[in-house]
Amino acid sequence: MGINVTKSYLPPMEEYVGYLAGIWERAHLTNAGPLVVELEKSLKEYLGVKHLFFVNNGTIALQIALKALDLKGEILTTPFSYVATTSSIVWEGSVPVFVDIDPQTLCIDPNLLEAAITPQTVAIMATHVYGNPCNVEAIAEVAQRHGLRVIYDAAHAFGVTYKDNSVLNYGDISTLSFHATKLFHTVEGGAIVTDNDELAHKISYMRNFGHNGPEAFWGVGVNGKSSEFHAAMGLCVLPRVDELIRRRRELSERYDALLAGTGVRRPQLQEHTTRYNYSYYPTVMPSEQALLAVRDALNAADIIPRRYFYPSLNTLEYTGQQSAPVSEDISTRALCLPLYYELLDEEVDTICRVIKSVMEAQPAVASAQQLSLG
Repeated sequence: MGINVTKSYLPPMEEYVGYLAGIWERAHLTNAGPLVVELEKSLKEYLGVKHLFFVNNGTIALQIALKALDLKGEILTTPFSYVATTSSIVWEGSVPVFVDIDPQTLCIDPNLLEAAITPQTVAIMATHVYGNPCNVEAIAEVAQRHGLRVIYDAAHAFGVTYKDNSVLNYGDISTLSFHATKLFHTVEGGAIVTDNDELAHKISYMRNFGHNGPEAFWGVGVNGKSSEFHAAMGLCVLPRVDELIRRRRELSERYDALLAGTGVRRPQLQEHTTRYNYSYYPTVMPSEQALLAVRDALNAADIIPRRYFYPSLNTLEYTGQQSAPVSEDISTRALCLPLYYELLDEEVDTICRVIKSVMEAQPAVASAQQLSLG
């Protein structure tokens, strides 16, 4: 069996089965069951946030965030993210306007926001790329000056803190993904986070068809609920998150040491990040040619990295082919290497040996700058 870019962490089966016994006994499978309530409470405590709503995936979290803020118009967003960041804007009837990224952090460049604002601009939707926080203070300053709402796609940022405060507490709303490939997962799932009481009330009914009790409705809603089975997985995984991060950090530092001097660059961690979660091990290769050579050599060894994120979202047909030259360049050179709790030191060594052998055949890249997310 090969080495994939990620492997879902599964807790001891007997622990999950213990939760299943309770589900069978209660026969309460969904619709705000006790495990969902318990998970939401535990997540709020762990993450240090005021309001958190567990939903069935990270994409519906983004869509509900857009609805809750009544956004219709142009939304400034990043071209370097997973497609759901952009597709949710289009799906909800707004227009994504792409603002290029900082070439070091790979997050949206706040220095470019002002020039993209028009009378139709209503919000900023930025991604904490690979869990690396955006420049939240600079974004807040622009948003306040122009009366814009701010949504953070924090799908990768579970447990990340900026200046000792949860990164989820910035902006009007932050959204999370709990997909099976994430650091913390519920097999499928996500969450919506806000510290605004009024928004929290809207989100609470929007995720449940708009219900206000069994026979009344506050307003329009959608089915964003999740089940007791998914909550049970989350309750099993959550107590182990600190250990998962500790091991992922060890592996990341091993990669850093072994790849030093090879010409493989790492994104730069945003200043004042007090806790990083090592969600991914992203690299930026010197050229697309080097990336393809590395990928093919790893694939030949039954090792599967991922071009994450590719292509740059501004090049998608339905986004209007807007220009974002930095993102377009980085997206052709970004490659995430395998990183997960059960990955062995020896497997990291093998991956790095393959990469070194490829890079040594490309001497022009030897002087590329080495940065670190460590």
